[in-house]
Amino acid sequence: MSTATVEDLTEVAAPEPFWSRPRRLGTALILLGVVAAGVFGALAPSEDARFTLSENSEGAALAINGQFGAVLFGVLTFIAGAVMVGGLLKRRSNLLLVLGILTFVVSFLCWQVAGHFMPLVDTTEGTLQLALPLILGALAGVLGERSGVVNVAIEGQFLMGAFAGALVGTMATSVWAGLISAAVGGVLIAGILAVLSIRYLVDQTVVGMVLNLFALGITGFLYERLMQPDSQSYNQPPQLPEWRIPALADIPVVGPVLFEANLLVWLAIGLVLAIHFGLTRTRWGLRTRAVGEHPTAADTVGIRVRGLRYLNVLLGGVVAGIGGAYFTLVATGSFTKNMTAGAGFIALAALIFGRFTPFGAFGAALFFGFAQKLAFFLSAIESPLPSQFLNMLPYLATLVAVAGLVGRVRGPAASGQPYIKS
Repeated sequence: MSTATVEDLTEVAAPEPFWSRPRRLGTALILLGVVAAGVFGALAPSEDARFTLSENSEGAALAINGQFGAVLFGVLTFIAGAVMVGGLLKRRSNLLLVLGILTFVVSFLCWQVAGHFMPLVDTTEGTLQLALPLILGALAGVLGERSGVVNVAIEGQFLMGAFAGALVGTMATSVWAGLISAAVGGVLIAGILAVLSIRYLVDQTVVGMVLNLFALGITGFLYERLMQPDSQSYNQPPQLPEWRIPALADIPVVGPVLFEANLLVWLAIGLVLAIHFGLTRTRWGLRTRAVGEHPTAADTVGIRVRGLRYLNVLLGGVVAGIGGAYFTLVATGSFTKNMTAGAGFIALAALIFGRFTPFGAFGAALFFGFAQKLAFFLSAIESPLPSQFLNMLPYLATLVAVAGLVGRVRGPAASGQPYIKS
């Protein structure tokens, strides 16, 4: 009787389907390239698009003919898509996708900025500022998801943080008291989420949506009864100061953005680095990932599953509450009803778009922040695009990113599943 050889026993891998994700995305890039080169190039005036380092039209970092730039970068988008469809550079498909998107955006900007100028420092600074609450909200989601709890209540944590920061900050005439109170407001919503979803095993998504409505209702009620009648006593909080690091702040583009900023900028970037390091290099991170992937196995080796989930959800509440403080202590200087306007859901989208990682969430939040800043910029230069389109641009970018760019994203295996100790 003949014996089976190693080759006979080796499992043959299934062939990759022709219409794979890289080819689908490559086809989309080809279509975008055709639109950019054909439509943007035809509509763009034959004037220079100026991208400056200053706040005025002088000191241009780059000047390019708008029509030529729109066509050129549209062709580059087409080439990136063609390379993906052709199956070339398979290991660099994600890089090609990013490059294709960037060239499409630059083609669009060449069309819109032709005859105008776009200050790069202001655009970069505005992008980071608008992305700040999204970064912090997405990090709160990372802490919950990686330990197995879906945090849909980021919007509610934003609202409670914004409200508490404005109220206490005004009454105490201290921005630091307002910032601490904002963190407490986020923890309040996170604590309710943790108790109902971890202790009482209520569906986490349903609880999150209910808490969002609860926060919207209670902050709206207190605003009308307390803040609106006497805004001077209850709704005029001090603003977070900006600090300047002398030598570093003089670095072109990056210096004014990172080293002449308020505390939340440094805190957000520091938290991205700290949470990434914690999840990948510490015992807490190893246990968190174990609880999020296989809580039963984690329990058998002595890890307190529920205790760790409580801890991480509450830490996420602190982070999201501080993100809510941005709206009242940085952006506006007062609280209004529903002032977060769905930012918590965009932060949730950034979490998914970023594949449940701190750096991924950071990059996705910057992408959405840029979409918001671009909408403001195009309105300022009186773009021919309809104002309704400009207003929906950030949300359209969110839908496109989550539905079209992410593809299949596998979150932690136990995410959203209540743990019952056997």
